[in-house]
Amino acid sequence: MAIGGAIKAALGDGILTFMWVFCASTIGILTSLIAGYTGIQGPLTLAITTSIVAFLVFVFTFVGQILGGASFNPTGTAAFYAAGIGRDSLLSMALRFPAQAAGAVGGAIAISEVMPSQYKHMLKGPSIKVDLHTAAIAEGVLTFLISLAVLIIMLRIPGSTLIKTWLLAMTTVTLVVNGSGYTGPSMNPANAFGWAYVNNWHNTWDQFYVYWICPFIGAIMAAWVFRLIFPQPKKQKRAPKRRKVD
Repeated sequence: MAIGGAIKAALGDGILTFMWVFCASTIGILTSLIAGYTGIQGPLTLAITTSIVAFLVFVFTFVGQILGGASFNPTGTAAFYAAGIGRDSLLSMALRFPAQAAGAVGGAIAISEVMPSQYKHMLKGPSIKVDLHTAAIAEGVLTFLISLAVLIIMLRIPGSTLIKTWLLAMTTVTLVVNGSGYTGPSMNPANAFGWAYVNNWHNTWDQFYVYWICPFIGAIMAAWVFRLIFPQPKKQKRAPKRRKVD
């Protein structure tokens, strides 16, 4: 990707990540409000959460396409690059990752400012709830699973966008529920950084180790496993044309 295209992609990523963090931070609040209004309780509330996540994923996929293929998750960008898919280069990713982090900071600050006071206590980003190394392993494994799921669902499972969106939503909610007792979880370094910045622990080793290093390792390993399961066909070289002899 040329420098102009890389800058354009980074700007799109920053905008989309701002919007994603702003909207996704309200999922818990919306689930609580809808459950209270409808009287739904217990495990059935997961259906509400899944529906909200599916709606957001569908909308943001559409918006991302309008923005030229923008992404709100650095590990998703890394996974597609490692899988040999897309137009990214090391240069473009070096611009996109900081833009995504900056967008996440803006989104976290914005939603914190506009959220009514009675719901602000429900705004919280991912946090480490176990020992450091267990948290790092958990975040890496969860990111591996979500990255592999995204690659398979988006590239190998036939079906409409709605079906794929619902599958992604169910996978995401399942992993979030299972990882809630470890790291939150995030499975998105930019989102984790945005809330870490708001809570003033963005410049710590714990945040970098758990929410950046291990998720990237997990995402790249997912791409390698995807390529192992679904090897790309080798491009056949064209035979050189023979010159006509007069």
